[in-house]
Amino acid sequence: MLPYLKIMRADRPIGTWLLLIPGLWAIALASDNIFEFQSLKTIILFFIGAFLMRGAGCVINDIWDRNIDAKVERTKVRPIPSGDITIFKALVFLSFLLSISLIILLQFNLLTIILGFVSIIPIIIYPLMKRVTWWPQIFLGFVFSWGAFMGFTAIASELNYIIIPLYIAAIFWVIGYDTIYAHQDKEDDLLIGVKSSALYLGDKSKLWIAIFYSITMALLILITFISKANIYNIALLIPAMAHMIWQLKTWDINSGKDSLSKFKSNKYFGILVFIALAVNF
Repeated sequence: MLPYLKIMRADRPIGTWLLLIPGLWAIALASDNIFEFQSLKTIILFFIGAFLMRGAGCVINDIWDRNIDAKVERTKVRPIPSGDITIFKALVFLSFLLSISLIILLQFNLLTIILGFVSIIPIIIYPLMKRVTWWPQIFLGFVFSWGAFMGFTAIASELNYIIIPLYIAAIFWVIGYDTIYAHQDKEDDLLIGVKSSALYLGDKSKLWIAIFYSITMALLILITFISKANIYNIALLIPAMAHMIWQLKTWDINSGKDSLSKFKSNKYFGILVFIALAVNF
């Protein structure tokens, strides 16, 4: 059982949180009252779905990257390159995760179900991007932000123009935090010939992440202003903004340990934004 928990990163819940949070933002945006039964039910289902789909995405990633992972110090102990799980068993386990995820997805309305099926395509393609572009983080942004569409339609049963800037805000946030994450593997990535925004931006990473984060905050302020029309909700974004500033000011770009720590701290940024969008004055 332990290798299967490891291959879906059950011991590293940060990925589930980061996949979940754009959906939570959208649920808060679409809900009149976050404590209503429908909203609470949707949040619970999204938690379960994010855990399962993040796990499925990790299995897909490990199947594609099994040869690369075997050459990287941090990833060579993963279940497939270490031999704990065969490709066949990984595919069977993937089928199980997707089947349970489908049961969760079918609890929603038709539009949300369709969006859920569409999301499978970028999930499958994403692990290949590091082989062809310096910006695989952009494609991860498409994948990890997709929950914004689904969270909104799960509550509203329709898409609204305001979800577009929310989706874009989430994408730039993902590009920023995953560039921080990619700084862990710079040396290994150079040796094995895979690409990342961390390698492309190099010492300019802080400047560019500051730009990405600024775009995220500007869009979140705009969304909050349009949807809430309340200065108090905008004020609630100040702690989230302060968290982003703290991240960049204290981040040691040459420390793999600190890069991982700052990456993980984005859970708190996401929760702070959720609170700002969920509170009604």
